[in-house]
Amino acid sequence: MRISIIGLGKLGAPMAAVMVHKGHTVIGVDVNPAYVAAIQDGQAPVNEPDLAAMIQANRQRLSATADCSAAVLATDATFIMVPTPSEADGGFSMKYVLSAAEKIGAALRNKPDWHLVVLSSTVMPGSTGGTLLPALEAHSGKKCGRDFGLCYNPEFIALGSVIRDMLNPDMILIGESDGRSGEILEKLYKGVCDSNPRIQRMNYVNAELTKLSVNTFVTTKISYANMLAQVCERLPGADADVVTSAIGCDSRIGQKYLKGALGYGGPCFPRDNVAFSALARATGAPALLAEATDQLNRRQVPRLAEIIRMRLPKGGTVGILGLSYKPHTEVTDESQGLDLAKYLSSTGIKVVVYDPAAMENAKRELGTAATYAVSAVECARQADVLVITTAWPEFKNLTPADLKPGERRPAIVDCWRVLPADLFANLSEYLRLGYGGTDTAAEADPADSSRSARLFSVGTD
Repeated sequence: MRISIIGLGKLGAPMAAVMVHKGHTVIGVDVNPAYVAAIQDGQAPVNEPDLAAMIQANRQRLSATADCSAAVLATDATFIMVPTPSEADGGFSMKYVLSAAEKIGAALRNKPDWHLVVLSSTVMPGSTGGTLLPALEAHSGKKCGRDFGLCYNPEFIALGSVIRDMLNPDMILIGESDGRSGEILEKLYKGVCDSNPRIQRMNYVNAELTKLSVNTFVTTKISYANMLAQVCERLPGADADVVTSAIGCDSRIGQKYLKGALGYGGPCFPRDNVAFSALARATGAPALLAEATDQLNRRQVPRLAEIIRMRLPKGGTVGILGLSYKPHTEVTDESQGLDLAKYLSSTGIKVVVYDPAAMENAKRELGTAATYAVSAVECARQADVLVITTAWPEFKNLTPADLKPGERRPAIVDCWRVLPADLFANLSEYLRLGYGGTDTAAEADPADSSRSARLFSVGTD
């Protein structure tokens, strides 16, 4: 199939790579000349595991241009994968989608053949049929369902594993204008996916609502695990990892995203949860669960800051390991580690930070508010309290010899339990979120200044 993809960013470039990998011919379109040039040179325009190798291996079927009309005229289907930024009310802006629709429509006006248009960007329910479809018809002078097809087909992927997720999805979601359009898209994915996913075809609004609902449900699951972890921290002998491992065996619950640690971040989860709440308010329906999830998530950084403050000597330095919102990506959107660095530095606390991939993005956010270490070891050796906020695999290699020397051993707050507890417990105050130890006291809540007891006891399993 000949496919054009508008938007060569974090999702569009991997989609292009996957499609050419499976034998299709792809023309990428982007307004960023650097992205176009990268594709033309056989290079990856964005960082993502396996992306560069896949592009290089299939570059003969992949090209890029800034000319959207030419790309549409030369292909059978066009995927729109442009940003949909959050607006002040929590909803998603359609300005970039409508800009693409204008160009696609103009091309369709001059194209005699039937063409499939696929919107993959996350949008508010009602947007595909209520906003995009009329725009395409107006700019093309043609009728959807007769002269061209339109589908809503969002991706369910995670940065850092986009290629793998696109090849092995659990589900393909298709909101379709007509049966022909849905059939073509279903056939395309059956040839692309390795996992034989369930394909769900429905109308636009149900597909749009499904996309938001999936992410909102996942954020609720994450926040439940974090709530459970806080309870475990107050109970001697309680361990959130043990409890979540057990309850995850129940098929009604499942193991994924059930790990009490820090809050969720990234470019999708926070804003999709807020958007769902905005949608509910607009319809007059209560969204108490989604709103509570968002509130609990926003409490995670102040809670962690209080844990740190209680262990930090006067004039001491906090070391933060992990600034990307998750491992294997440089993306720092809504990163808990980055937000923690901002929070601490705003109160006058000295902060030193390190991340294997996100340092440049972090520098743009933090500026002079932090010191930047060149390695995890250098960060650890400067820290009076060392906090692991992202579970990068390389952090597992830290040893007690890497900690700051001196008579007073530094405290370690291991949010994701990546370090071997038996190596550190007797050499420093080693704290694992979600672990109650053997004689733990109640947690000090940032909202309750009277609770200044020691948060966790030091111990091992």
